[in-house]
Amino acid sequence: MDANTDYDVIVIGGGPAGMAAALEAQKAGSRVLILERNDQLGGILPQCIHNGFGAVNFGSDLPGPEYAWRYEQMLKQTPVEVILKTMVVDLTPNLEIYAINEHAGYLHYKPRAVVLAMGCRERTRAQIRLPGTRAAGIFTAGTVQRLVNIEGYMPGRKVIILGSGDIGMIMARRLTIEGAEVLSVLELMPYLTGLRRNFVQCLQDYDIPLHLSTTVKRIIGNRRVEGIETIQVDADLNHIPGSEQTIACDTLVLSVGLIPENELSEKAGVIPDDRSRGPRVDSTMATSVPGLFAAGNVTGIYDLVDYVSKAGETAGRSAARYARRNTAEPPGAHARSTESDTDPSTRRIRIRAGANVGVVIPQEIDLDAVDQNPLLLMVRPNALIEHPVKIRIRAGDDYPVTMAEPYARPSEMMIKELKTRHLQSLIDSGAQEITVELS
Repeated sequence: MDANTDYDVIVIGGGPAGMAAALEAQKAGSRVLILERNDQLGGILPQCIHNGFGAVNFGSDLPGPEYAWRYEQMLKQTPVEVILKTMVVDLTPNLEIYAINEHAGYLHYKPRAVVLAMGCRERTRAQIRLPGTRAAGIFTAGTVQRLVNIEGYMPGRKVIILGSGDIGMIMARRLTIEGAEVLSVLELMPYLTGLRRNFVQCLQDYDIPLHLSTTVKRIIGNRRVEGIETIQVDADLNHIPGSEQTIACDTLVLSVGLIPENELSEKAGVIPDDRSRGPRVDSTMATSVPGLFAAGNVTGIYDLVDYVSKAGETAGRSAARYARRNTAEPPGAHARSTESDTDPSTRRIRIRAGANVGVVIPQEIDLDAVDQNPLLLMVRPNALIEHPVKIRIRAGDDYPVTMAEPYARPSEMMIKELKTRHLQSLIDSGAQEITVELS
């Protein structure tokens, strides 16, 4: 089956990152196709009926469906093509895409550039090794969100939520509004892992208790969850004997973190980042595979959808530029090195996460492209610091860039734009590698 080569840029995923990428690529003159596995655009947003979206991009406090709808309306004003209910099953290092759907069957594409925008998935019970039987009544928070908000189905009446992630806290409120009794939210870590505003609006406002440094030791029940046994943990997350408590419930909701969708990235051979667990990207959102770009939660977990869209915009513009540059040549003709110090034709600075930093995106600065996109640095703390902190960028023994923040919380990413003066300071340092630290 011959590959369809009609498209300059194909975007895999029609969520907030994918729609933004498609809009920017089309605006730059590319012929664009979005491949989306769901039956509608928007990714997870259609089931997020709470407010909290759009403050940065629209200057409004919108529910998730409206945020997605606004982007969809913008797409409808363009020639961007969209194919729904289509699953991409393979992506090769030379940018060949293989997909299937119920109408066309087998699809084969070879665009000049690809944007990965598949988003993320929830960690499951198996991934956190939660012991107990295979009883009914155990759900991930996102599944419960879809059941309640889209399907109109209540999963249970007496609920325990494990994990203080944002979706879990939001669903604690939603389940309470719908008549369930949310007995408590348990959090393994000694600090909140979701946004502080969700703790206030979803737990405190509804008198739902939060127990930190506490987890589920055992699930009780065979055919259906009948209860759980909780246990407290110490500073090293070890169980504290004698702290067990049994709570009767019929439902356990897991809000224990998100991980990027990695399968297609791995098939394409991209170099992953050990911390974010998504593809390593540079400041243009380019991966290690020539012509392959990635944006949004597929690169690392964001807590604000507006910045997911902004990352998509950068990826879309960069993909269009790559496609335009390679119009007369097959994709991959201008392969860039994955190691900046092995290719003298590129000017790159590697970025590493240092003290009190869990994840930083991007992981590299392309100095030859900094004038083409705002350079937004996403920093995810891995320590709770409830006093003014400084984001310090170290180059060798010097700190040419310092920026202030009122606090650092693992639940809240920090988005900082590296200004021209910051970049010039880094260039003047001569460093090929910098480290982002919080102190």
